[in-house]
Amino acid sequence: MQTKHTVLFEIGMEELPARFIDDAQRQLLEKTTDWLKEERIGFEQMKAFSTPRRLAIIIKGIANKQETIVEKVRGPKLDIAKDKDGNWTKAAIGFTKGQGKSVDDIFVEEIKGIPYTFVEKRMEGKNTIDVLPDFNKIIKSLYFPQTMRWGSLSFRFARPIRWLVAMMDDQVIPMEIANVKAGNVTYGHRFLGGKITLSHPDEYESKLEENYVIADPVKREQRIVEQIRRLEKEKAFFVELKEDLLNEVRNLVEYPTVFYGSFDEEFLSVPDEVLITSMREHQRYFPVFEDESKEKLLPNFVSVRNGDDRAMENVIHGNEKVLRARLADARFFYDEDRKYSIEFYMEKLKSVIFQEELGTVYDKTVRVAKLAKEIAALLDVSKEDMEAIERAASISKFDLVTNMVNEFPELQGVIGEKYAFYYNESETVARTIREHYKPLYTNDTLPSSLVASVVSVADKLDTVVGSISIGLIPTGSQDPYGLRRQAIGVLRILLEERWPVAFETLIEMTKENFKKVEHEAEIMKFFKDRAAFIFHENGIERDVIEAVLHDEIGVVSFAFDKALLLSEKRNDPTFKSAQEAFVRILNMANKADEQNVEENRFQTPSEKTLYAKFVEVQKDVETSKANLDAHGMFGKLETLAAPIHEFFDHNMVMDPDEAIRKNRLALVNQIAALINGFANLAVIEWKQHQ
Repeated sequence: MQTKHTVLFEIGMEELPARFIDDAQRQLLEKTTDWLKEERIGFEQMKAFSTPRRLAIIIKGIANKQETIVEKVRGPKLDIAKDKDGNWTKAAIGFTKGQGKSVDDIFVEEIKGIPYTFVEKRMEGKNTIDVLPDFNKIIKSLYFPQTMRWGSLSFRFARPIRWLVAMMDDQVIPMEIANVKAGNVTYGHRFLGGKITLSHPDEYESKLEENYVIADPVKREQRIVEQIRRLEKEKAFFVELKEDLLNEVRNLVEYPTVFYGSFDEEFLSVPDEVLITSMREHQRYFPVFEDESKEKLLPNFVSVRNGDDRAMENVIHGNEKVLRARLADARFFYDEDRKYSIEFYMEKLKSVIFQEELGTVYDKTVRVAKLAKEIAALLDVSKEDMEAIERAASISKFDLVTNMVNEFPELQGVIGEKYAFYYNESETVARTIREHYKPLYTNDTLPSSLVASVVSVADKLDTVVGSISIGLIPTGSQDPYGLRRQAIGVLRILLEERWPVAFETLIEMTKENFKKVEHEAEIMKFFKDRAAFIFHENGIERDVIEAVLHDEIGVVSFAFDKALLLSEKRNDPTFKSAQEAFVRILNMANKADEQNVEENRFQTPSEKTLYAKFVEVQKDVETSKANLDAHGMFGKLETLAAPIHEFFDHNMVMDPDEAIRKNRLALVNQIAALINGFANLAVIEWKQHQ
């Protein structure tokens, strides 16, 4: 039985950017796990650690040696390995020599009736301590969004490496990276801790905590949350803990201590969104509210110090001073911006380039206003909504050139809404200026009104179609204009609002606003790919998606309804007969020519019955299609199943008589066209029901 050991690796660095840390810890865990498996070294459990100054991993129950493996190595065929006299050939000798064996070690086994030569190769496992120095390749393989060099080294890493710990039990693992040799010495908090000599990896967490470092990020976050919750009870207020900010703060500190401060109440005259953004985005503070409703913002903030509570009054005073300066700037910008009119800002937009080939932001608002008006006409909106759409679309970007948005870019639209209210725009117009950016991300909420939805769709279509038409097509992870997000936003609005407008109509209307549109096929493919993504996210299978989107997207909600219906039908055993009938038609239709059906050429009752049923169903199907009734449309198609089976059972479609054959093929072709008008059912992998 192998002896089990504990291994520790730690990379000590200058402070890592908070946004790098979680992914680096994940990589370290996954890469180490994969590496040990590749090296045939067993272990019982593994845990990764991270702080701004370190990445570490502890492996418990690691085996003393690599697993020894025995494998059969195949050589040449027997008739090649031996000559006519039964002697081993050069091929056989070379094969065994290459495996460190001799011809005496050869044995023969058959593969598919053909005898081959084999030798048995035994790979003895090395001692784990001799393999572990290769862990440096794991460290070197860690990926960071940005890397740097330091000194005269060519080695690149996220930040300069200052120390390395590499231990198996009490033994140091010989290893070196960037002229830093591994040892058993780590370091505590930069200001509160000191040099720590480890005698065993099991001491790692406790020794660091004694030196003001909580190495486990989960424990650091728990400490932050617990301290904030205690503070809430003590002060009777509510602190909103946004997950992304909490994660970031957790990765900015090694020893978290929560504190709270205040700012002058006079700053509450500035919109809450500005104050909150200044606290969260610029200072990494948590805003404080009166209660969980978050209706009333209080002149307080909560932050986290990297250290203990010594000299906390000085820390609070320093943070209050910094925040006061930030908020004073915000109030100045807010007051200064309101001295000018919306028309003043619209004029300034004429000098702001949206995209070199697509003109200024002002040009974009003109296009968006025109497109929004055309979409509104298709939807037959009220006169009041039409006026709101035109106004909101034409001024939707005015806040982009305000001082406030220049200082807080993430507040575009939000500031526009605030200023629009100040300038006495209607509530609908003001809300639309804010909401036309929605959805801001894949699962974000949609605009709350028809007016905002129309302007949002027009704005996003203009951006996506315009950008792709000049060749700005996203590739891989590169999507600087956020075209994927905006395309998904358009489709989500069309789907959830169930607009009875064909998507292709909207694209054609959008293209008319540009002097020249290229890459038209790429535009449609781009939107189809996004539609497929949305459908798949809603549990629809890939082949069903292909069937529904085989030709065009059409009315998005109608296409989605058809996809949902087909997804249900594939698992419905009662649909088997209709499915088989449709497949028979579609398979035969491949042989059909385009021509009209001549009733006087029908020879049998079954083909006459099928044709009569087809004529009847065709009208009903078109009616259901016009009403965007997927269930009604498909239900009518299903009534063709029985006469289709009768037709094939009692007629030879490929009749020797050319006129009869062509007439029957024409009937098959027309029925297939009617089915394909719903979806290309031929591409669906139907579930087989017994």
